[in-house]
Amino acid sequence: MPILEDFYNVICEDENLTYLRNKMYPFIKGSLKFLNNYTNIELDNKLIVADIHELGEDNIKFGMYLFIDIFWDKIKKNRSEKKAIYMDEIWQLIGVTSNGFVASFIYKIFKTIRKYGGSSVAITQDISDLFSLEDGIYGKSILNNSSIKTFFKLEEESIKILSENVSLTEKEKIEIASLKRGESLMFIGDNHVLAKVEVSDIEKKIMEEVIDEENNNSNW
Repeated sequence: MPILEDFYNVICEDENLTYLRNKMYPFIKGSLKFLNNYTNIELDNKLIVADIHELGEDNIKFGMYLFIDIFWDKIKKNRSEKKAIYMDEIWQLIGVTSNGFVASFIYKIFKTIRKYGGSSVAITQDISDLFSLEDGIYGKSILNNSSIKTFFKLEEESIKILSENVSLTEKEKIEIASLKRGESLMFIGDNHVLAKVEVSDIEKKIMEEVIDEENNNSNW
């Protein structure tokens, strides 16, 4: 299979494509050259995790978009198979540092994924980031197409922003501000309920094993 550099070499032969060649250079020889290679991702696994933290702040949004595009193609292959895609730090893709093209792609996933037997989950720590691009049209659209919304404790300013985009009663605003660790306000259809999230025995065991492994590696 060709790699990105093969395409780059082709456009280098055309003097009219100098601008495109310069734009592609970081992906071939610069800080993003990790994209100029063959993939080693095993897409046949039941659980696929893309850990892109080490890409750095400048490159992480490129990695997120790339992997979500790969996962989206896999999701569409089989409509009868149940699947879910989790997107942590969603602000990287629909926030002010992103662009309309990427944000509309993410919105398309939330809009159409049910047709492919799937579900999508967006996670962010700062609610204001959802509404920072183009007057928040993408964040609003994603919220409107989410059948379940879960809100953990928010500061007063974040609650104000949220209330401008989601229908909240005065009582619910107070409840969100006073939530404790593990507690949340969930919107499930027209029902608004307070919930408490507790770790199961199997989840606790997995986390303890991961922590032990990290400690052993650091001691090594």
